[in-house]
Amino acid sequence: MENEIHLTTQPIAKLIRQIAIPVSIGLFFHTMFNVVDTFYGGLISTQTVAALSLSFPVFFIIIAMGAGFSTGTTALIGNALGAGHRDEARLFGIQGISFGVLASCIMTFVGVYTSPYLFTVLGASHDYLAACLIYMNTIFLGTVFFIMLHMFNAILVALGDTRSFRNFLIGGFFLNIILDPWFIYGGLGIPPLEIAGIALATVLIQFVGCVYLGIKVYRTGLMSNKSIRDICPKLGYFKEIARQGFPASLNMITVGIGIFVITYFISKFGKEAVAAYGIATRVEQMVLFPTIGLNTATLTIVAQNNGAKLFDRIKETLNTALRYGGVLMGLGTICVFLLAEPLMGLFTSDGKVVAIGATYLRIAAFVFYAYVILYVNVAALQGVKRPMYAIWIGLYRQIIAPMLVFYFLTQILDFGLMAVWWGIFSVTWSAAVITLFYARRLLKEVMHLSIA
Repeated sequence: MENEIHLTTQPIAKLIRQIAIPVSIGLFFHTMFNVVDTFYGGLISTQTVAALSLSFPVFFIIIAMGAGFSTGTTALIGNALGAGHRDEARLFGIQGISFGVLASCIMTFVGVYTSPYLFTVLGASHDYLAACLIYMNTIFLGTVFFIMLHMFNAILVALGDTRSFRNFLIGGFFLNIILDPWFIYGGLGIPPLEIAGIALATVLIQFVGCVYLGIKVYRTGLMSNKSIRDICPKLGYFKEIARQGFPASLNMITVGIGIFVITYFISKFGKEAVAAYGIATRVEQMVLFPTIGLNTATLTIVAQNNGAKLFDRIKETLNTALRYGGVLMGLGTICVFLLAEPLMGLFTSDGKVVAIGATYLRIAAFVFYAYVILYVNVAALQGVKRPMYAIWIGLYRQIIAPMLVFYFLTQILDFGLMAVWWGIFSVTWSAAVITLFYARRLLKEVMHLSIA
């Protein structure tokens, strides 16, 4: 069967590399996709860059929902495949697609009507607000393509295929280089669309990705013999997808809300600070993309081996992923700390923006391995179908602790913008330590219960 690899028998280290490397490469190009948007936005105006940065927390909610549903569906399909229940795996895949279509319709409706309020809370007004709304309303109309792309990928990832999504992300990056300037400045029958052109290019590329991944899913054979009856929503499967997917989605949404919280406090220090943070997070993403690869590899391998009750392989997967992450993030920390200013200078010539962003990056560089600990351990818990912890640690790390810490440091003690950067450092590391100990304890309980 096309794209399937033997996740319950092949050496763990080989499997992690085989799954994580394509994910990491793909995410690099995904990040570069965003860099292209930021670059062309900067050519329009500093306000456009600020609008893209301010839109990111709202945009991220769409990505979070898609990624969360995808994670839950991958866990369910993987466990079913590991247990030898192929028909059940097929039904979870088909029902995941139906679930995604319904969810995207709801998200489009809610997003269009709530985004003006969210941007106003973040401090946008007049032309700044108008730019944010033009961008996001276009994105919201393409929500179904974002969600379906993730659901198709969920099926492929459960089979161990991360190359197909990598190929789409690489192709999407190069297509974005062509479409962004064309749609922004116009030509060949297209009027100048400016910031709307950036959004339209993104939506069109997601549509192309849906077609490509849909074909790849069909060719796996897992979705063969499907019927209209299987496509129609089934309450039992929807409940399982929701039970596994919503905690993962809510965890991801807390990341978006967390960015919203951070942006709220940063916005008090001016547009330059918002633009600096938006650019600096692009740099962070370029360094952190291997952690997402390790996260995906851990989820995929753990899910199938949990279904097969091969618990020693689960422990080996977790330990190997953490070791790989330590090496990669150690190199990333050194590079970002030493090259903070040149990296910021790649995206803006505004000296104040460069200085603010470089200061943030030098502190953020020492948080990179904390993300490895968080992502890998949470992925392992999702792989054994214990998704609820992701919500609680997400609420702590992204919302509750930041609001308390940032408010105390910036409003009560009046320590300024630096307090936000050090607040991110302390909150992330505390969450990583809590997660490390909790995940180890819960995984032992899961293994003991399964053996008993």
